[in-house]
Amino acid sequence: MQKKLTFFLLLFASAAFAQKKPLDHNVYDSWENIGTKQVSNDGLWVAYGVSVQEGDANLFFQNTLNTQKIKIARGAAPGGGGFGGGSSSSLFSPDSKFAAFSIKPLFKDTRLAKIKKKKPDEMTKDTLGIANLTILAITKIPRVKSFKFPENGASLLAYNLEKAPDTSKRPARPGAGAAEPKNDNEDYLFADDEPASAASKEGTDLIIKNLATGIERVYKYVTDYSFSKDGKQLVFAASGSKKDAAAKQGVFLLNTETGVLKTLVKGKGNFKNFVFDEESERLAFLGETSPEKQEIKDYNLYYNSISLDTAQILVDNDMTGMPAKFAVSGDGRVNFSKDGNKIFFGIAPIKKAKDTTLVDFENAKLDIWGYKDDYLQPMQLKNADRELKRSYLTAIDIYSIDPKIVPLTDAKLPEASLVNEGNAAFVLASTDYGNRIPSQWTGGSVRDYYLVDVKTGVRKKIIESLDGNASASPDGNYVIYYDKAKMLWKTYQVATGKTTVLNEGMTVKFYDEENDVPDEPNSYGIAGWMEEDKAVLLYDRFDIWQFSPDGKTAPKNITAGFGRANNLTFRAERLDPDFRFFTKKDVLWLDAINNVTKQNGFYRKAINDSKAPELVIMAPFKYSNLVKAKNADVILFDKGSYTASPDVYVSKDNLKTALKLSSTNPQQANYNWGTAELVKWTTPKGYKSEGILYKPENFDPSKKYPMIVYFYEKLSDGLYSYQAPAPTPSRLNIPFFVSNGYLIFAPDISYETGHPGKSAEEFINSGVESLKQNAWVDGTKIGIQGQSWGGYQVAHLITATNMYAAAWAGAPVVNMTSAYGGIRWESGMNRQFQYEKTQSRIGATLWEKPELYIENSPLFNFPKVKTPVVIMSNDADGAVPWYQGIEMFTGLKRLGKPVWLLNYNNEAHNLVQRQNRKDIQIREQQFFDYYLKGAKAPVWMVSGVPATEKGKTWGFELTDEKP
Repeated sequence: MQKKLTFFLLLFASAAFAQKKPLDHNVYDSWENIGTKQVSNDGLWVAYGVSVQEGDANLFFQNTLNTQKIKIARGAAPGGGGFGGGSSSSLFSPDSKFAAFSIKPLFKDTRLAKIKKKKPDEMTKDTLGIANLTILAITKIPRVKSFKFPENGASLLAYNLEKAPDTSKRPARPGAGAAEPKNDNEDYLFADDEPASAASKEGTDLIIKNLATGIERVYKYVTDYSFSKDGKQLVFAASGSKKDAAAKQGVFLLNTETGVLKTLVKGKGNFKNFVFDEESERLAFLGETSPEKQEIKDYNLYYNSISLDTAQILVDNDMTGMPAKFAVSGDGRVNFSKDGNKIFFGIAPIKKAKDTTLVDFENAKLDIWGYKDDYLQPMQLKNADRELKRSYLTAIDIYSIDPKIVPLTDAKLPEASLVNEGNAAFVLASTDYGNRIPSQWTGGSVRDYYLVDVKTGVRKKIIESLDGNASASPDGNYVIYYDKAKMLWKTYQVATGKTTVLNEGMTVKFYDEENDVPDEPNSYGIAGWMEEDKAVLLYDRFDIWQFSPDGKTAPKNITAGFGRANNLTFRAERLDPDFRFFTKKDVLWLDAINNVTKQNGFYRKAINDSKAPELVIMAPFKYSNLVKAKNADVILFDKGSYTASPDVYVSKDNLKTALKLSSTNPQQANYNWGTAELVKWTTPKGYKSEGILYKPENFDPSKKYPMIVYFYEKLSDGLYSYQAPAPTPSRLNIPFFVSNGYLIFAPDISYETGHPGKSAEEFINSGVESLKQNAWVDGTKIGIQGQSWGGYQVAHLITATNMYAAAWAGAPVVNMTSAYGGIRWESGMNRQFQYEKTQSRIGATLWEKPELYIENSPLFNFPKVKTPVVIMSNDADGAVPWYQGIEMFTGLKRLGKPVWLLNYNNEAHNLVQRQNRKDIQIREQQFFDYYLKGAKAPVWMVSGVPATEKGKTWGFELTDEKP
């Protein structure tokens, strides 16, 4: 009877699998993913977005006490596909009674407008949605370009409308005989709209609304606005209008409680970067009132105390302390110190106006490369705009009897950070001036660090030629830094000038134990500081250690060695977005990964006890970072696995239980999905390695399966990561191929300096050979796919072995001798550092060990290649010179090898345009199906696509002819 039952169950399972269809290329657009997640301050409401790859997203609000739920079609959070214009990032009002969000236009309408090449002002605009969470009522306001809640205070919402459409030559609006718009947005598109450039100079209506009382205040022609932290003040700038002579111009301050409006600056100008102090009693901003046609604007720093009726110019170009030929920068940030006594802002050299007497066609255009330049010309050109906007941090003491500005940085000491939220008597500044040229071959530069007195500008060098990073403790008593060259953590005590080495003589390593690049290893990082700078928490590979920054107290492993003993890696979660330091009373939330099983989860650990961390949850899932309510123990997170599409969960008992809120991608159940399992093997040299093997859901061990091997460094930690079927930028579309009957193998690779190619052989080939011992692996039908560094390894492997039936190499380097001196155009950096110090792992210059560059260059072994290969090499690749792909193609073509090259025009290293991503998925499937499954070949592989047919024919049609 038992045998009959087992047989019946097997038949039932087989029938169920048989009913499921394989994924096709039409599923991508509608596949869902979780977007923004937020919790109201009181924890009563949570919000989360569910978007699709291409189409209309949805926003959901869920009550955590009951089943009340609101679905907002096409809803989006600010900063997450919602409004721009400096919008607040919060969906919820400070009192948690309301929510505000954008409602995006219908995707189909936006697409149609793009097809018709509508101008920006003619495009469909966003709608503002306001939810009353008490009565579950939704209000919609069309054509809103930005909105903001204050951080604290009442339920106030400020929003700025889009430019009002010109109705003088248009059909009547709804209510006057015209048809209603087809969606929630007021999406009338008219060709006679004023150009966007004109609209950008003139502000639009600003509405400040008390959501609790419904009272509104409207101000016209507003260009910028900002709430004070407590929400009791709102400042805005108004441009006025040439069509409205009575319109107000200048800067205005509204008391949101009394409705009193003060004119801080009267008259025409450009005012921006409004910032209030912590107590909401002082205001600073930048402004210029230069003639409109003046190219270089003269900015000033304005200041206002709320008790004063007008703002004053605190700093202008003639201010005491201003360096010669410098001025207030309109591109600099403005900040108050936490105590409100100082203002930090930027100054910059006065720019030169364009010489209008020069005739463009009569002057040469060239770049001059000089050997003494700090940076190569491509890097200078890449960063030119940023450098033109660079400003230098400067301070002013608001209450000084003799007011003057104190420049804290300059061209030779350009970088600085505030200490103790600006309250410290100094800033921490750094420079690599004089050390920049070696970055061409090191990838970075050593830096000197200084303490700069904010009252005098006097500089004190505290660290010299540091290869690493330094940062100040929260209260500013110490500067901590990792000395990469010596692999040691050190502190500098500000009061005494004493340097202390924290981990000297310890057997535990606080640097990357698995470092396999020819450079000193990086540290594992800082978990945070304790209050009053009494201790700093540092990571080793597994655990968290507490160090006394003055070295007087012995280090303490606050996770009690539990991580290392159990092969768990702990990292501290920071649930408070305003986190500065830990206290003795804190209970740490620890993100954990089991390095043996790859399971993920969370532990909790009280800082002030000596117990081992307490397990909260550990499971075969991948968890997102936790999102906690500000004033309640409500935690929001999502979890998923390779087989389970990630969904949103909420917990009110520290994750002991959790309520599932979403249900993404139910259609997945209709498709043959897959499984992911960890596999381990030993390489020929005795190294232990591991990787992920993906199998089809309907896997049958009695059958033989083709296999594709995909690799990039180490991937096994992603065992429980969900992979949506999507047109990928470059990597293998794993769920698609698994669903269509392939095994996918993703092996981890470790490297020996000087021999990256042979290291790839050692780990990849041995992993494949290990799997080939299984009868269900068809050893004659194995393909390989890799992108960038993976693409290089594909190119190398097909010169070293004929075991692979097909290969796909994206953006490969095949000639390290010619690539060595090239440029990474996306950054302007030279590629030498990559070979000497980082991923390419040669560990020497081309002149020191040319034999290694030749050994690791597949180009020189192309005559050995017997594996058909497709190369993707795009002409706008900013990381790998695209001529490397050309060298590979032309070499193999001359040798008569089966090779194809795909150049997606004006595309990057990884594909950006979705239509190109979709295209490559089809070609990749057709290529591997032909060589690994015996399917028919497509026309593009058999006869190509002639240039005369470009843009007309894509060659996807299948044919009986052979390539």
